[in-house]
Amino acid sequence: MQSFVNYKNIPISYSDFGKGSVVVLLHGFLENSSMWNSIIPELSKKNRLVTIDLLGHGASGNIGYVHSMEEQAMMVKAVLKALNLRKFTLIGHSMGGYISLAFAQLFPEAIKGLCLINSTFENDSEERKKLRARAVKMAHTDYENLVRMSFTNLFAEESRLNYTSEIKKGLTEAFKTSLQGYIASQEGMAIRQNFADLFKNARFKKLLILGKKDMVVDYESTIKFSKKNNIPTVGLSEGHMSHIENSVELLEALKKFITKF
Repeated sequence: MQSFVNYKNIPISYSDFGKGSVVVLLHGFLENSSMWNSIIPELSKKNRLVTIDLLGHGASGNIGYVHSMEEQAMMVKAVLKALNLRKFTLIGHSMGGYISLAFAQLFPEAIKGLCLINSTFENDSEERKKLRARAVKMAHTDYENLVRMSFTNLFAEESRLNYTSEIKKGLTEAFKTSLQGYIASQEGMAIRQNFADLFKNARFKKLLILGKKDMVVDYESTIKFSKKNNIPTVGLSEGHMSHIENSVELLEALKKFITKF
């Protein structure tokens, strides 16, 4: 059931399912907690799941025009504190992964494990920063088409044909992201830190789940990093939206990961 907490005088939406070891699910950019709907029934059988709408997404409010990963992480901490939760596993998709890493840097004692799905520990390249700046400029004049293009391009080319109904549903949720939330998230992702050393050296349990056709996260370089640093990795066949494009394989990987706790 959807509930709310107050964070810096804005509403933050969250939901709480099941009992057991706590797993916090953080969605990506242009998503909200609904992205986990197909995963929650199975994972909540033996675990307590908490899903949170990130700043500017879903039913959560905005704070200014820059939502840094650290601000997002502090918001997540406020929700978990309100629930009296002290130790948990974080699972983050895309931007949710960046926020999970920022959380791990700010509150390392709270982390039992961290799984990045279609996400990276690296910061933006200069080229990526320029693309974000261009998107922010376009958002002021043609927001609907920008969201449609940004969301659709997250899928592998073949998936755009194979998952038309899922993409349509996802777009409905993407349009719930406010213009301010879009801009603030793009600005926040552009200034995020490089968390490679933190992720490499962290003592908590880790897992990387990657898409071989992901246009956002470089599969080859990330695999090379994970092998060099003995980080468990699962490679899936499709693109950036593994919860849709590789839903069965993703669920199995997550079940194996959280059974370790």
